[in-house]
Amino acid sequence: MRQILTHLGKKLVWLSLCLTLPIMAAMCTKPLRAQAVYAGHLSHTALWAGGECSGFSASFPYQSGERIYGCGLTANLRWAFHWDVEGSARWLSFNTYAGATERTLLIGPRYTIVRYHGIEPYGKFLVGDGTIHYPYSVGTDSYLTLAPGGGVKLRFSPWLNVHAEYEYQFWLNSPGFTNEPKHSLHPNGINIGVTFKVWPIKSE
Repeated sequence: MRQILTHLGKKLVWLSLCLTLPIMAAMCTKPLRAQAVYAGHLSHTALWAGGECSGFSASFPYQSGERIYGCGLTANLRWAFHWDVEGSARWLSFNTYAGATERTLLIGPRYTIVRYHGIEPYGKFLVGDGTIHYPYSVGTDSYLTLAPGGGVKLRFSPWLNVHAEYEYQFWLNSPGFTNEPKHSLHPNGINIGVTFKVWPIKSE
C-alpha cells in the first residue's frame, strides 16, 4: 500500500509541475464557448472558507504504516476563472503513535481544470510549514513542506461546496536526527471538507 501511495504521490508532483503548460496555454488562447457562457454569469472573485477532516499516513516511524487523523481549516480565494489561492491549517492528533502529532500550515495556487455542472476537478501545489511532535517526548521540530495534490470539488449551491482530495507532502531535511539514517517524512492522505461562500454576499 505504501508503494502505491508513493507512486501516486510522484504522479501528483509531476501533474502539479505540468499544470504550468495548460495554464500558459489558457492565457494565450480564447476561452471555450462552454467556459464563456459560465463566465458570463459567474463572478470570478470570491472567498470561500470552511473545514475538513483528514486521514493520513503519518510517515513516522519509518515504514511503520501508522495512520493519523485530524481536522483543519481551509480557505480559498478565487481570483480568476481557473485560479484560486488556497490556504489550510491542519492538526492531526487522533490515533497517534506514542503521543506523536503533526501540524501543517500551507498556502499556494490551485488550478481548476474545468467547471462542468458543478463538478470541478483541480490540482494544487501548496508550500509552508510542517511540524511534528515526535513520540516518547523526543521533541518537536518544523520543516519546510511542499504539498502537491489533486481532487474534485462539488458545487451543491451558490453558497456551499464539498471537496475530496489526495495530498502528498514532502518535509524537506527531515527528520534530521544526528547520527541516524535520513528517512525523509512524506505524510500523505485524504482530505474531505466543506466550504461556504463568505464574500461577496450575493447570489451568482
